[in-house]
Amino acid sequence: VRRAIGASRRPFVIADTAADTDGSHGSAMEKFRSTSSRLPPAMARFVAARGGRNLTESQYRMTVLVITFLSYMMYHASRKPPSIVKSVLNPTEEQRALGERGWAPFNGPDGNRLLGQTDVAFLASYSIGMFFSGHIGDSMDLRVFLTYGMIGSGVFVCMFGMARAWERHDMFYFIFVQVCAGLFQSTGWPSVVSIMGNWFGKSKRGLIMGVWNAHTSVGNIVGSLIASRMLRYGDWSAAFTVNGLLTVAVGLLVHGWLVVSPEDAGYQSPAGTAGDASKGEGGIMASSNGDALNPAIEGAQQRRKPQAAGFAAALKIPGVVTFSLCLFFTKLVAYTFLYWLPFYIERTEIGGEYLTAAKAGELSTLFDIGGVAGGIIAGYVSDRFNARSLTSAGFVYLSIPVLYMYREYGSMNMTANVFLMMLAGALVNGPYALITTAVSADLGTHESLKGNARALATVTAIIDGTGSIGAAVGPFLVGYISAHSNDWNHVFFMLYAADLIAGLLLMKLVIKEIRQMPMR
Repeated sequence: VRRAIGASRRPFVIADTAADTDGSHGSAMEKFRSTSSRLPPAMARFVAARGGRNLTESQYRMTVLVITFLSYMMYHASRKPPSIVKSVLNPTEEQRALGERGWAPFNGPDGNRLLGQTDVAFLASYSIGMFFSGHIGDSMDLRVFLTYGMIGSGVFVCMFGMARAWERHDMFYFIFVQVCAGLFQSTGWPSVVSIMGNWFGKSKRGLIMGVWNAHTSVGNIVGSLIASRMLRYGDWSAAFTVNGLLTVAVGLLVHGWLVVSPEDAGYQSPAGTAGDASKGEGGIMASSNGDALNPAIEGAQQRRKPQAAGFAAALKIPGVVTFSLCLFFTKLVAYTFLYWLPFYIERTEIGGEYLTAAKAGELSTLFDIGGVAGGIIAGYVSDRFNARSLTSAGFVYLSIPVLYMYREYGSMNMTANVFLMMLAGALVNGPYALITTAVSADLGTHESLKGNARALATVTAIIDGTGSIGAAVGPFLVGYISAHSNDWNHVFFMLYAADLIAGLLLMKLVIKEIRQMPMR
């Protein structure tokens, strides 16, 4: 029995002793042709170049980790140009006096409001698309779904920048481009979280997801640096086109190399993953009558494809509604900084001087560097104490006084600004990263699903879709408030309130976790 179970963890090989003994190269290649039917095209060619020798499970897992990291890194990088170029599209009076003309229709007196509308157009379509993308992703090949999403997203990001070459000044064009970009971007998060959930078990999921979720902050940093560099060359349109083309390039990488599930490569899904729910004893894929299924191809097991979980079933999972509402407010805060922090920095005197748009964009990356640390720390702490809710609530409560200090004392000098910005980034992005990764993966493989392995992307879409509504509300309110008032204290009051509500929403789950903690 032990041997059988141990063998089930290795790639299946067709039991043809005579063929193995002959060692015929033609026979090996014939087997490989059937094996490669589930692998992506570039990965299949790579395995063929190795003489048909399959990669190890750890090697596949590493490629999944890297490719999904790069994928969502570029999703986030392509979202950064609007925040970096806001000050160029709608310059201040001092900048206009120096010859800055801006770009119609954003260079008028209501420019901030119009810029806020483009943010809302993107985020609203993103949040709406998210609810559908999760269900669609559970019903089709996630690699193909993700590829279409990245290529479409990259194309429409480029189109925003092409407005300069095409001399487009009508608001309809920018709204249309942002709506389409948001819909394509909604394919990303449910897909990458579901794929990661297929490959990584629940053990240390918080830490692994915390490290992996650094793609959000790294993407923000990459997008900001690219956009800021283009501004130094005086070309705001290139801030969009360069990021858009890189997104398309990574989409092609996904199509050629990303292996969605261990079963596609001939391995068993780890315990606690979405694919694990459809296995019988010993981890062997089982048929409806309990018999083990014979692999249709060498190195690739047959996957059952149960019906994708509906919204009603996903909403009944304990914690989904609570964490969805919590993410509404935490993502409202995170995306307010994502879209408006460079603009705020440029218009805030720091140590007696104002920064240029390019320098403000570069400085804002420190918020995301702090976010990387926050995501990793939140993941480790939640794993160490098995307390997702307590960790999330602790971070959002601590962020309130830190945001207050950043507003009041961040303008004293550059040192204070950098320190408080990075600390705020860690506390704001920590719970946001934890909820959208480890919490979503936990709930997507919850025992109440009774073996339905196809709910992970749906659950992820519900949680992040609700959060994305908050992400749309935050930047919209900032655009409205800044258009009618020069007092940024009103914006920060909104952020304090959002974090407070997020913490209060989690209190019932926090109390439950504390009671369940073992007494020492």
